[in-house]
Amino acid sequence: MRFHYRYYGATGVDDSPAATAMRFVPDALRPPTWFSGEVNRHIPFREAMSALHEVVVADQRYQAPDKSAYQAWLAQNETQLLAQFQARSDALRARQAPLLEELRTLRARREQVLKPFYKAQATFFDYLYRTDRAMWIVLDPVITVHPDRVFFECFSRDESSYAALSCGHEMFDRAGDFACGTTNIDYSEALYEQFQKIRDYKATRLTIDPGGFQVRTADDPGFVEHKIDVPDSWVRGFLQVSSAMNLPAHRLDLHPMDIHNFCSVLRRRRERAGPRAIRFVLAPGEPVRAVFEPWNQEVVCRRSPYRGAAGAEIRIWGRRRLLVLERLIPLAQGFTVHLMGDGMPSFWIADLPGMRFTLGLSGWTANDWSRAGQFDLLAPRGDVDDDSKARVHAALAARWFASAEQLAQDTGLARMLVERALTLYTQAGRVVYDLAHGVYRLRELARDPLPFADLRFSSPAEQEAATLVALRAVQAGPEQSLPDGATRLSGTARSGERRYRAMLLLDADRRIVDGACECNQFVQHRLRHGPCAHLLAVRLVHARQEAPA
Repeated sequence: MRFHYRYYGATGVDDSPAATAMRFVPDALRPPTWFSGEVNRHIPFREAMSALHEVVVADQRYQAPDKSAYQAWLAQNETQLLAQFQARSDALRARQAPLLEELRTLRARREQVLKPFYKAQATFFDYLYRTDRAMWIVLDPVITVHPDRVFFECFSRDESSYAALSCGHEMFDRAGDFACGTTNIDYSEALYEQFQKIRDYKATRLTIDPGGFQVRTADDPGFVEHKIDVPDSWVRGFLQVSSAMNLPAHRLDLHPMDIHNFCSVLRRRRERAGPRAIRFVLAPGEPVRAVFEPWNQEVVCRRSPYRGAAGAEIRIWGRRRLLVLERLIPLAQGFTVHLMGDGMPSFWIADLPGMRFTLGLSGWTANDWSRAGQFDLLAPRGDVDDDSKARVHAALAARWFASAEQLAQDTGLARMLVERALTLYTQAGRVVYDLAHGVYRLRELARDPLPFADLRFSSPAEQEAATLVALRAVQAGPEQSLPDGATRLSGTARSGERRYRAMLLLDADRRIVDGACECNQFVQHRLRHGPCAHLLAVRLVHARQEAPA
C-alpha cells in the first residue's frame, strides 16, 4: 500500500540558550490542521515524546548476527589458511601456486571494480542512519488537533506496538488559534536528538506550521514529496490494535513502583526458552500478582488491589516491549492496564501531568503465520445500515469527540446501533477510541479511505476460515494441556459436502508448531505454506470460547 505525503519544508527545532522552538511540518495534501502553544511542563513532555520515539523505531523481531567483520577477515586470510592446510604436500603446493596467483589477480580486479560501489553504499546508509531514518520508520506519526487535546499516534516497525500521547490544552500557555483535524508530520531521527535538549529553564514552543496550506503553487520548490510503500500487514496490525480498545477488558490500577518492578525483572533476567509470558493472577480485593514465566518469578503488587468483580488468570506475551515505559516511571502518577484476554492486545496507560501516554501491545511480537487465526479483531460486530452510519459520523464530526451515549442522544438512534457503527469506523481507521478518557474521537488515519476489504485478511486461508466460522461450519473439540506447557486443540470443519478433522499443537508461547488435517492442502504441503483454512478455523473457534464476555 502506498502513502503519499507532501511537506512544505522540513520539521525542525530552533534551539538557543533561552528557548526551544519545535516546528512540525504537516502534510499539505490533508485538510488544514495547525496549532501553536508554549509547553508548561517541559520534562514530562520531553520524556513522553522520547517514549513515543522508542515505539516508532522499535523492532523486536529476530535480528541475525552481523558477520560482516568475520567475512572480511576470512576473505583476507583465506588464501593463507588454505596454503597452510596444504603445506604438507610439496607437489600440491607447486600445482596450486599459479592458481593462487591467478585467483589473487582476479580478486584484486574485482575489488577495484566494486570499490566505488561499496564506498557509495556505505556512505549512503551511514547518512541515512544519522539524518533521516525513513528506512527504519515505516509511516510518519499521525497528529490530531481537537478542541480539548492534541495527540500523537504511531505504530512500530515490527507491527506489534501502538503508542498515543494525548496532551490537554492546559499543557500549553499562550496558545494561539488552531484548526482541528488530523495530519501526518514530517519526522526524522535528528528531531529526536533535539527533544533531548528540552530543559525546565528554557521556554519551549510547539508549532504545527500552517505555512504549507497557504502556498498556492503546487510546484513551489519548498514542497517535498514522500511516497512510502507500506506493507499491508503493517496497516492491518495498526487497525487491529486500535480497534481492540473498545473490547471488554479486565482493568488494573497499578502503582508506578509496580511497573518499575516488572521492568527490573526483565532487565535482570533473560529467557532462553518459552513460555515468555506474564501471567496475571487476579482475585477481587487482593493485590495483583504477576508471574514471569518460565522462571515462575512472582511480583506481588501490594499497593494495587484488583477491583474487578470476578477473578481471572490472563497471560500476555511480548513483555519486553514494556521497557518503553521505563522513562515515564519517575513522572507517572499511576498506570492503568486493560487486559483483553490470553494472547489478546493489552493497553498500558501512564497518567502524566497534563498528559496520557497509551502503549498498546498486540498479542504477538512477530506478525507471522504462527500467530494466524488467534483472533479476528477486524470482524464485524453487528450489522448497521448506511444511513445510520452516516448519521453517527456526522454527529461525531460536529463534536469532534463524544461518548456513545451522547451520540445516541444526538442522532436518536439506539446506543447499541451507535456503538456498532463506531466500531466499524474504528476498524476502518476513521475513528479512534480514547481509552484514557472513554470517548470516541474523529481521526482519519489516512488521507484517502483505506481498502478495508483488502486489509482484513492476510491470506485467502484466513478469509476462508472466517467464512467457515461465520457459517457455523466448525465444531471445537477437546483442548488438552501438555506437561511441557504446550496445548493441543482439535475440532472439525465442514467444507462443501466433506467434513475434515483438524488438530493444532501450540507451544508454550501459543504459536502454531505442528498440526494435522485431512484436507488436500495439508497432505501436500503440511505447514510449509502456512496452516490451511480448517486449522485456522479450529483455532479461531477455540479463541472465541476463551475470550472474555
